[in-house]
Amino acid sequence: MPIEDAERIQHERVAALQATLAALPAPPAARTLEIGCGHGHFLTAYAEAHPDEFCLAIDIIGERLERAARKTTRAGLTNVHWLHANANDLLSALPADLHFNRHVFILFPDPWPKRRHWKNRLIQTPFLSTLAAVCEPGTRLCFRTDYAPYFAVALATTREHPDWTVEPTALWPFEQRTVFEARADSHQSFVAVRHG
Repeated sequence: MPIEDAERIQHERVAALQATLAALPAPPAARTLEIGCGHGHFLTAYAEAHPDEFCLAIDIIGERLERAARKTTRAGLTNVHWLHANANDLLSALPADLHFNRHVFILFPDPWPKRRHWKNRLIQTPFLSTLAAVCEPGTRLCFRTDYAPYFAVALATTREHPDWTVEPTALWPFEQRTVFEARADSHQSFVAVRHG
């Protein structure tokens, strides 16, 4: 695909997301994001436990989002919103007045284990910079994976980033077993705080 076509398509995706985000109700003071929400088990439980928080979740697979939306409808939750989007498009589309200040959860993202695919991994320096720009100081980035090599790289990359400080003794803020966690033999987690 020519570069011009790819840029036009991305521009159209971001514009559509901007329109969707503009139609959401004004968020309350506390705001949380989940990137790669899967079937919505985690954020549904989190939103139920934090009814005064605005919770936004994205995933790139529409069928997962449909299942997630059914969960929140059954639970009668109005504080969680599901969007079909990738992380970079969402961060580009966010309105200036929508910054996150509680948590950003990234749970069991695709580890892209083959070396030639490492460029697709989410936790990289440019992404952390873009994420930091939409997070207020004190926001906690909560990362969890079952793939130890990716964990080591993500942890090192986040430690080296000037906008984030890894807190080795920080407690994981909320536990809810996800579909991907249930399939894993074990996992590793870290919490980093946005400073500034």
